Amino acid sequence: MHKMMIPLKRYAQFSGRASRSEYWWFQLFVVIVSIPSYILSLYAGHSGSQGLALVSIGLSLVTWLAVVVPCLALTVRRLHDTDRSGWWLLLALVPFASLALLVFLLLPGTAGGNRFGAPVRHI
Repeated sequence: MHKMMIPLKRYAQFSGRASRSEYWWFQLFVVIVSIPSYILSLYAGHSGSQGLALVSIGLSLVTWLAVVVPCLALTVRRLHDTDRSGWWLLLALVPFASLALLVFLLLPGTAGGNRFGAPVRHI
């Protein structure tokens, strides 16, 4: 659980590096936090309740607003760990090129220090 919260502590820190485990643990955290909203929207769709649909949209919006900046910062730091500039994040805007971004995020970080600093060690 501690590893899931590290990016929230480094909320808007775009410099430095982030390990693969830090990145993927936070992505798991985002999925787990989003599950209630998805379940609520499914129920609203089956019941036809517009009020419940609005609540699920509001919950989704609040969740997204809470994690969008940490996700962007974490992704930039993860790219730094693979010795790539954070500008590679713009690949996410290009259809099919985002697969290259996924590969970059799956790659192990550079051993030792790189131009973005030393590897981060978490206890």
